[in-house]
Amino acid sequence: MKLRYLLALVPFLTPLQAEDPWLVFEGKEGPGKGKNVVLISGDEEYRSEETMPMLGKILSERHGFTCTVLFAINKKTGEIDPNEQTNIPGMSSVADADFVILGLRFRELPDADTKFLYDYVEAGKPLLGLRTSTHAFKYGRLKDSPYAKWSFNSKEYSGGFGRQILGETWINHHGKHGGESTRGVIDETHKSHPLLRGVEDVWGDTDVYGIKKLPDDAKVLIHGQVLAGMTPDAKPVEGAKNDPMMPVAWVREDKKVICTTMGSATDFVAPGLRRFVINSAYWATGLEIPEELNVDFVGEFKPTPFGFNKFIKGKKPADYR
Repeated sequence: MKLRYLLALVPFLTPLQAEDPWLVFEGKEGPGKGKNVVLISGDEEYRSEETMPMLGKILSERHGFTCTVLFAINKKTGEIDPNEQTNIPGMSSVADADFVILGLRFRELPDADTKFLYDYVEAGKPLLGLRTSTHAFKYGRLKDSPYAKWSFNSKEYSGGFGRQILGETWINHHGKHGGESTRGVIDETHKSHPLLRGVEDVWGDTDVYGIKKLPDDAKVLIHGQVLAGMTPDAKPVEGAKNDPMMPVAWVREDKKVICTTMGSATDFVAPGLRRFVINSAYWATGLEIPEELNVDFVGEFKPTPFGFNKFIKGKKPADYR
């Protein structure tokens, strides 16, 4: 039986059994009904363990997509632990996905788990990478793995998964980390692109990432204006940092790959990035993107500030339901 059907049984299991290390949000009525989105969290700094359940709720409740949310899980405690780089239970759900959203950093998963994502990518199925997903993998212990070429610093497969699949690997903090926030500026050339429909007020308190060179097939949709402060009304930094501005969101249309170097949980407080992600789910699954699209939070969303070891301790996936 396919994993998604097993996961769908979660609400009917006993309390002991129900504490599975993932979440499934069944799709309500909406254009995405019958389509499956898998959202994979696993980064130490930017609270993807909070972002992915929030996005899963919006996609399922307001747009009909069935969403499976995966987490980095401490093997001993069963709790969410972003510092656990080798264990994300439920990766087999990727095999049945229509769209995958990644929020990963420096993961080194067992080959049997990574293979599901590798096969998905090799099949040319649609993908969205958020923030640190440009450096989603870092291999050391499993250096002989067939997937070690995905390591962010791979020489054999220049730049690894980030550069070869998404379009760029980790370069640097272009804006001052923790001191200069990001205003998303829509690219004039591609402002009519469906992925930008209804996208306004793109701002986040994370900094702009450096980009050396995107592949020729990448269309830059949003540029990152470096702001001289950590509030939306901060003024742009003067000088070379914004001349030219770095790309912060792009699409490789033929490969069905979207990437944004924004994506901290706090970056989603302003509605623009939420709209971009929801648009991405529509676009990736072949749905028409309407002018008006509800991207309001389902319930309360008060993200934890970014930072290493600042995740909320003691949480299990069910706590984000």
